[in-house]
Parts: sequence; structure tokens; C-alpha cells
Amino acid sequence: MNAPISPASPAETLRSALAGLLDGLPPKQATQAVDRLIANYRGRTPTDAPILRDRADVAAYAAYRMPATFEAVRSALGALADAAPAGWAPGSHVDVGGGTGAATWAVSATWDGERPVTVLDWAEPALALGRELAAANPVLKAAQWQRSRIGAALSIESTDLVTVSYVLKELTEDDRRSLVDAAAAAAAQAVVIVEPGTPDGYTRVIQARDRLIAAGFRIAAPCPHSSACPIVPGEDWCHFSARVSRSSLHRKVKGGSLAYEDEKFSYVAAVRFDADPAGERVVRKPQIRKGQVLLDLCAADETLHRETVTKRHGPLYRAARDAEWGDAWPPHQES
Repeated sequence: MNAPISPASPAETLRSALAGLLDGLPPKQATQAVDRLIANYRGRTPTDAPILRDRADVAAYAAYRMPATFEAVRSALGALADAAPAGWAPGSHVDVGGGTGAATWAVSATWDGERPVTVLDWAEPALALGRELAAANPVLKAAQWQRSRIGAALSIESTDLVTVSYVLKELTEDDRRSLVDAAAAAAAQAVVIVEPGTPDGYTRVIQARDRLIAAGFRIAAPCPHSSACPIVPGEDWCHFSARVSRSSLHRKVKGGSLAYEDEKFSYVAAVRFDADPAGERVVRKPQIRKGQVLLDLCAADETLHRETVTKRHGPLYRAARDAEWGDAWPPHQES
């Protein structure tokens, strides 16, 4: 008797759905579209003139960028899930500026079950393709895809979770503030904002973090506290990394033969409930040396410091060798 086949994970289902997007689209056209969109899509684009013009543009861009957005958002949501009370899951979700819906897939990969989902975006071709892709994911088949101008006039219905990923850079400063305020007003339980892991991206995340705290939220991740960030502006920035499998399209556009790349991102997860943030957060890639591991940590006392973990620390040393950039520290102990 054959063993039952396990259902594919959301990540596997998404990869399969994206692989089929470029069928019938000449490889040269796809590569040229991605080259152009990379140069322009995250630039100073007014919200009433989206760069994604048609299905070919959207298909190429989604195949290229959606896996990285998915992994970055999933990493941020995983940190939120770790800080949330046991058993907590959002009962509803609105994804603002969600385009083809990478964040909705990330939510479905983080928490089991079906929930009301709404994706808001100004680019109708992106929404149409997102709806098409969602048909492959049972928990997203009923998702609502709504065209909406993302800015001062944005209206968000009340929901448990609001996600805003890779959107703030596309907006004016006034529209950024309006969007964060609208997300705070609509979110009954949590807001997660993700931006590119650049100094500018970090600055936008910190500005959003400040507004969320002012609106009554507390920080669940990545920060171990809801006080001021200890990083001196202009000297450093807080960001993390997510491993992304590279498709053939990635390799054609960027060259090289590696099967993966690392997506750098900055984020904040803010909540209205009692959360249990990390005691400390690993904010740089751990340095493993002979007999010791160096961990750069952000601490609950609003400081940054380096901790050296050696073999004499026993189990903690083994945990340090397994620690990854972005992990909570010390690791949770099993009861």
C-alpha cells in the first residue's frame, strides 16, 4: 500500500506556481522586464502611476521578487509568532500594497488555518496575478483583492493583522505617515512592517516604529524592548537576512550559478497584546572561531554589546554555534 503523500508547504506551492508564470513568455523578454523593473519599481514612483504595466511585467517581476519578499516577511512573522502568547494566531489579515500577495503566503506559512484576507494595491495587473496565484493555495482561495490608492486617502477595515512590506519607499513622507497611522488604527492586534535592509530602509522602519509606539503598540520583534533604538543614526543600521532559493530567472538576470541568495531586510512587529520579546537579539552574523562564538546582541536594557560564548559554557556554547543572525538569545529552554 502506498504511503499518503504529504501536502506541499506554502513555500513549495508558491515556488511551483511561480515557475509556471513564465510559460509562453520569451526568456529574453522576461529578463529585460526584470532589468527595467529592478531599476524603476522601487524608485520614486507616484502612487497613481504604477510601474507594473501589464501581465508580462507582473509575471516577470513576481517570478523574480516574490520569493525574496515571501522569505523576508515569513522571517519577520516567525519572530512575531515566537513573541506572541502560545496558540495566538491572527483571525484576519489585511496586506497593504501587497501586489501579488507574497505576505499573504507568508502568513499562511506561519499560522495554519483559513482566515479572512484582503490585499490592497493600486496596480490592477498585480492584483489579478495575485488572485491567480492564490488559487493554488487552499487557504487563500477566498482572499479579496482590492484596488486602492496607497496613501493619505487609504481606508483599512478593522482586522487582527496588518502587513506592509516593501511599500514605504514608494511613498512620500506624508503618505508614509498616513499609511502607518491607518495601519495602527485598523489593526486590532498586530502590525508588521518590512523594508529593504539598507540604511534608508532601516530609517523608514524606525520612523514607523516610533509612530506605532505613539499609537499605543508595544514592540514584539526584533527589538527586546519598546524604548529608543540604541543604534546611533548614520553609524549603523539594524537589518537581517533570509536565505532565498534562486530560480533560473534569478541566475539569468544576476549571473552566477549559486542556488541561493540572501535577502537583506529590516522590520518591526508591533502588537497590542502582552508579548514576550526576545531577552536579546542576535543582530549580526555570529562569528565562529576555535573554541568560541562571538555574538553581537541587542539587549533589553537598550544597549548593544558583544558576548563571547566558549566551550566552558557547555550547552550554551552548542546553542551559540547553532545560532543564526536574527535569532533570539538565549535560546528558549525546553521544559
